[in-house]
Amino acid sequence: MITRTVSKNPRTTRGDLVNDLQRAGTKVTKATISNTLCRQGLKSCSARRVPLLKPVHVQARLKFAREHLDDPEEDWENVIWSDETKVELFGKNSTRRVWRRKNAELHPMNTIPTVKHGGGNIMLWGCFSAKGPGRLIRVKERMNWAMYREILSDNLLPSSRALKMKRGWVFQHDNDPKHTARATKEWLRKKHFKVLESPSQSPDLNPIENLWRELKVRVAQRQPQNITALEEICMEEWAKIPATVSLPNDSSCVEEILREMTHSWPPPLTAIHTPGKAEQTKFPIPNKLRGSGHIPDDRICTVPTIKDGLSL
Repeated sequence: MITRTVSKNPRTTRGDLVNDLQRAGTKVTKATISNTLCRQGLKSCSARRVPLLKPVHVQARLKFAREHLDDPEEDWENVIWSDETKVELFGKNSTRRVWRRKNAELHPMNTIPTVKHGGGNIMLWGCFSAKGPGRLIRVKERMNWAMYREILSDNLLPSSRALKMKRGWVFQHDNDPKHTARATKEWLRKKHFKVLESPSQSPDLNPIENLWRELKVRVAQRQPQNITALEEICMEEWAKIPATVSLPNDSSCVEEILREMTHSWPPPLTAIHTPGKAEQTKFPIPNKLRGSGHIPDDRICTVPTIKDGLSL
């Protein structure tokens, strides 16, 4: 009964189950309920926050899957992925658990410095491809389409040259209004850039989100104390990403991310394409990132796919 109840309604609490069983004439404790569910492979977890998908978003994702499901791996290796991200000075990436003795909670080694209003943050724009990271810059002002165009003008082509992209490479950015503004589209057209059209509400379809996580974990480990140091450390760690981590097959950390993200497109696209499948679709988190103890941001990691009953 317990397993059947929580399977039908995952939001059922242990208290609800205790009351239901008491009404049925059975007395149990919350601990017994927890142990019973644990033996069935069920554990209590925080509900993940995911972008809301409206029917138009679902159809756009289906269209994207139809168009790219059978694309060869070589096509994805010729894509430059881009995005913006915010890095906080004392953000949640800095949160750590410590081993300490009783009454030692205020020892400097057991504390994390905090300041009012979070200490500030910086906004970054960056890009990467299967060959490694491209340029990373700090965006110091509120970005509009004109500034975004300037960023692309100054950094996109130099990144493509540094990455030795093949002829006909494709540029990807999301559907932020600055990216989809008529002036931005016209500029991209005049420059003859090929653009990968991404569906809205689909952050799971951009592997750069995993590279952002790797960067933020590295930055948090160095504990910057002010905005200037935060920017410097971001740039230093971004530059180190291609070669600082050795894996059993001698590939770098970014190569692991690329292999598991860029080269694993068929699984998420297949999930999107499967009609009637109600599940969460996301890029798998590389083993390197799992081992870091960093919990991916809900905002960027998971997106619901297709509601029951929808079909092609």
